[in-house]
Amino acid sequence: MDAILIKGGAELRGRIPIAGAKNACLTLMPATLLSEEPLTLTNAPRLSDIKTMTQLLQSLGTEVTALQGGKVLALSSHDMTSHTADYDIVRKMRASILVLGPMLARDGQAVVSLPGGCAIGARPVDLHLKGLEALGAELELRDGYVHAKAPGGLKGGTVDFPLVSVGATENVLMAATLAKGTTVINNAAREPEIVDLADCLRRMGAQIEGDGTSTITVQGVDRLSGATHPVVTDRIELGTYMLAPAFTGGEVELLGGRLDLVEAFVEKLDAAGIDVTETDEGLKVRRRGDRVQAVDVTTEPFPGFPTDLQAQMMALLCTAEGTSRLEEKIFENRFMHAPELQRMGAHIEVHGGTAVVHGVERLRGAPVMATDLRASVSLILAGLAAEGETVVRRVYHLDRGYEKLEEKLAACGAQVERIRES
Repeated sequence: MDAILIKGGAELRGRIPIAGAKNACLTLMPATLLSEEPLTLTNAPRLSDIKTMTQLLQSLGTEVTALQGGKVLALSSHDMTSHTADYDIVRKMRASILVLGPMLARDGQAVVSLPGGCAIGARPVDLHLKGLEALGAELELRDGYVHAKAPGGLKGGTVDFPLVSVGATENVLMAATLAKGTTVINNAAREPEIVDLADCLRRMGAQIEGDGTSTITVQGVDRLSGATHPVVTDRIELGTYMLAPAFTGGEVELLGGRLDLVEAFVEKLDAAGIDVTETDEGLKVRRRGDRVQAVDVTTEPFPGFPTDLQAQMMALLCTAEGTSRLEEKIFENRFMHAPELQRMGAHIEVHGGTAVVHGVERLRGAPVMATDLRASVSLILAGLAAEGETVVRRVYHLDRGYEKLEEKLAACGAQVERIRES
């Protein structure tokens, strides 16, 4: 099984290209099911989750061709041969539920297994189902599958989400594009990935207004056409690599980085003593002093501090001057990286959804184990600043969300490599 070996202490200097967003691409790919015409996605990330979504779409009859080494995905759902998303594929990734809305909107039927995914707390799909029911879908849960029908097609309606949900907003947004009449989505998610999906759907002929706000209005159309669309920059990969020189010292430029994608995150970096400046090609980051300063962080839906950067930020604050408080408001069970950081000498106290981090002068290398995608990269970042060697195991999580991480860090001077353990 693969592991990542890090020898700490090397200062980072160089440039890191940021890939297209995993979470955006996983949403854009199912949009092909809304049209018989081809959809081409450029700037696609090359990740295991993208391969899983490819397998799922192919099982439904979609033709998927990877071009330019996987950076371009050509999709065609001209002939759908199945309306069943099987458990064996869906269990690997929660984003698989996003085929439900498009299939239901296009053909009035879908059978989709309840999904699996990361062990970071309950992420139920009830909001997806309630949203589709508001558009006239008839749903039944049976034998671990959602059996959905809309015999006369979906109809526009008002969807009032009691909680902000990115996935549910995406599913209902796609379904509403082909529903008869007008759909209003209230308390919609505002993430850049939602805006990116809406941009793609508009290129396909959808009539959408209000994306990026809490109220989205969709006027249904009879059919959608093909389109070519570039996947938005991955703000979570961007934020992760922005933290790297904060751990090690030095200066790194993130190619393709955009300040508007990470404004709340950058505010916390500034408070911690980290400079972020815009360049012609992206963002440049450096630490102002020898150590960062303690800050308090609360995760919130966009435009707040992203939950997907909480683990990485906690790792950084383990070596800050002072005591930091991190409050996780999006997912429960998302402090599972804390015990692994403690193995490296961190001083962390977890009380329910709050973690108190007392900064130490330096972490120590140790064998640690990744529990989920973002936890895995937080341990690698911690290893960059730790004394001695750190070995991060179970890095198959890492490959779901980071493309060529070892190569990107090593190109800036990090001593990091993938090793094979028996």
